[in-house]
Amino acid sequence: MQESHPVNRRTFLKRAVAGTGAALLGPAVVRSSALGADGTVAPSNRIVMGALGVGGMGTGNMRGFLGKKEVQFVAVCDVDEGHRNRAKGLVEKHYGTGECETYNDYRALIGRGDLGAVCLAMPDHWHAIPVVAAARAGIDMYGEKPLARSIREGRAMCDAVHRYGRVWQTGSWQRSVGHFHRACELVRNGRIGKVQHVEVGLPTGGTSGPAKTVPVPKGLDWNMWLGPAPWRPYCHFRGSSVHFHWRWILDYSGGQLTDWAGHHIDIAHWGLGFDHTGPVEIEGKGEFPDEGLYDVLTAYKFTCKYAGGLQIVVANNKQQPMGAKWYGEGGKWIHVSRRGLKASDPAILREQIGPDEIHLYKPSDHKQNFLDCIKSRKLTITPIEAAHRSISVGLLGEIAMLTGRKIKWDPEKEEILGDPGASALLGRSYREPWHL
Repeated sequence: MQESHPVNRRTFLKRAVAGTGAALLGPAVVRSSALGADGTVAPSNRIVMGALGVGGMGTGNMRGFLGKKEVQFVAVCDVDEGHRNRAKGLVEKHYGTGECETYNDYRALIGRGDLGAVCLAMPDHWHAIPVVAAARAGIDMYGEKPLARSIREGRAMCDAVHRYGRVWQTGSWQRSVGHFHRACELVRNGRIGKVQHVEVGLPTGGTSGPAKTVPVPKGLDWNMWLGPAPWRPYCHFRGSSVHFHWRWILDYSGGQLTDWAGHHIDIAHWGLGFDHTGPVEIEGKGEFPDEGLYDVLTAYKFTCKYAGGLQIVVANNKQQPMGAKWYGEGGKWIHVSRRGLKASDPAILREQIGPDEIHLYKPSDHKQNFLDCIKSRKLTITPIEAAHRSISVGLLGEIAMLTGRKIKWDPEKEEILGDPGASALLGRSYREPWHL
């Protein structure tokens, strides 16, 4: 990666959009000399930012970036008029101005020519297309997990981010939390000996409900919300809007399995040093609804075998506890979840990591890490390749349970071996006119 140059940001982005190769350069660095006496950042040196998807998660992420002095939010995009108007109001209230633009179509926001970064929080089936487009436009990205709805989409996203030299941060924020970091360092440094197997517990998911057709809510562009997914009429979503219950429909999501794979499978991989690899065999059983609108897994358990024989067992939390649990030698184990950190012997947790041992990346602020890496052009704590490998485990488990067959996987070529039917599930057909 080339070093950053003090190029004017607007000039830089115009060149990037025009395809002159400037997208491979880093953006203008926010230097200490650009700070005013009160510590604020001069407007010409701020990271100009927009948001794609400003529902619950997207608005939360936007609020986090609004609090950063080096960020200037200028635009928001959402297919729901209510969402985008609310987000516009939050931005303008924060800055005390009426200068936040709103968009219904992501292409208009990306094509502005003045954005240095975007945060993205759309439904899973809408992750890949805008990310590839933003990478081509020279924009750095903070994107929500799971990375993609299919493995082929995830690989296309990785390739675009790498090809255009973009900084990417995944919203898998657990890596920036102390006790998750501590657990992974202890495992990586052999405090439980050689890891024999790992258990990952994710939420029990899914729901039920009719597919009753109802009018599209006012202000929602339903055709644009569907995007590349198959057409269906707007439905009654259990008395709530599509903005939450989309996650129980396979066209848009894999339910709690894929929603949480980017958290706890990500941590399991981090503790093993598996950010650039994957399993070689996957098999399991799951329960799918027999009828109704919602068709994602409601219960699941699958086993992933890695080269060398190590196994990761992933199951919903009615079958094994939430979080990641590494089992080592001599009955030793370490378990971490959002509730805390435990070990077979509490003394393990008090051990110090020596100066010559493995010290993992350790930011304390996930969003600030993204902004710092925009300036330095270094990898973030949750780069796109790690996110791709984490969700690939969940997606391969889903394929194994959908087909009812053992999947043999080549993690280097990212191919399913000897099973054309299962291989067809590595990607998705897009509704016209959408394509990657």
